[in-house]
Amino acid sequence: MNRINRLILKFEGLFGFLLPASTPRIISNGGGTPAQTIAVLEKLVIGGNDQWVLERSENTDNPIILFLHGGPGTSQLTMNRKNTKELEKSFIVVNWDQRGAGKSYKAITDACKMNIDQFVADTRELTLYLLKKFRKKRIILLGHSWGSVIGAITASRYPELYYCYVGVGQIANMEEGERESYHWTIRQAVERKDARAIAALQNIGPPPYQGDWQAKIINERRLLARFGGEVYASKSGAFSMVLRSLLFSREYSFMDRINFFRGVLGSQRLLWPELLKVDLFKSIREFVIPVYLLEGRQDHEVPSTVAERYFDEIKAPSKELIWFENSAHMVSFEERDKFNKVLVDRIRPSIVLEESAKSV
Repeated sequence: MNRINRLILKFEGLFGFLLPASTPRIISNGGGTPAQTIAVLEKLVIGGNDQWVLERSENTDNPIILFLHGGPGTSQLTMNRKNTKELEKSFIVVNWDQRGAGKSYKAITDACKMNIDQFVADTRELTLYLLKKFRKKRIILLGHSWGSVIGAITASRYPELYYCYVGVGQIANMEEGERESYHWTIRQAVERKDARAIAALQNIGPPPYQGDWQAKIINERRLLARFGGEVYASKSGAFSMVLRSLLFSREYSFMDRINFFRGVLGSQRLLWPELLKVDLFKSIREFVIPVYLLEGRQDHEVPSTVAERYFDEIKAPSKELIWFENSAHMVSFEERDKFNKVLVDRIRPSIVLEESAKSV
């Protein structure tokens, strides 16, 4: 039976582009019975709008980990599902297409709700839904890049809902990070004697960008990716990862794939001006739950140097900065095995110990 199931999964992976949206079934090796496994792609009403959530685990007795994707608008539902498969043995892994992103793209039409406070409210609402559904007391909250802003704010406002906060590619002061990102990119162009890149960056000028700021951000990020600041030692950055995940995704329909790109551009246009004002050094200097920052040493898209300084300044019951030496901004994809191992071997045991201590 296991062999048959594996053949089915292989078929689904190869021809998923042609099939209706769904998620592959779970083959349990994590100790759960068939009744305890879950592989559900569901549409929920969150914040008054339809939004899509993916829940997967080999054993629903496991703790919940909720991933907040980056961007804004860059869904990682399919990329995360493939790269965090090992986590399904130890967690209920929840990936969510935030409003305006991927499968939840249509919520972008409610433009008055495209703001940070609404995303925080959405995160809280989804958390409460998950706690009730799986009969849990708290969950682990993990935010990547843009999601690290939403995650940090949510964890600081509603600590009673979360065991801990995990920031990956943590944004601390967005404006400062953008300046560092630009100057690193132009230094790389100079070192490589890349005259075209130097001219393009000089034409863009340092941030804050004036005029057509969205086009300037896209061009600066394209050059940064070429120099390995997004994915370490890569000239294509994350774009090839995104294309592969979309092409072979079972969770996305043909229209979802189109909406993925519409969501990236539309969400950035609506949310970036507010994101540029984010300064966690001033707004969140203390957490009442444990904090973990997982940082790529080579990250120059959201510079890890700024995240490190923020880590040094914050107060928390416990905190840990974990470096990924061979990663830039896409830690969970660039060093997948180490990323998964940190969550399973460091973070999960800490919450199990916490629960055991409370039950004594």
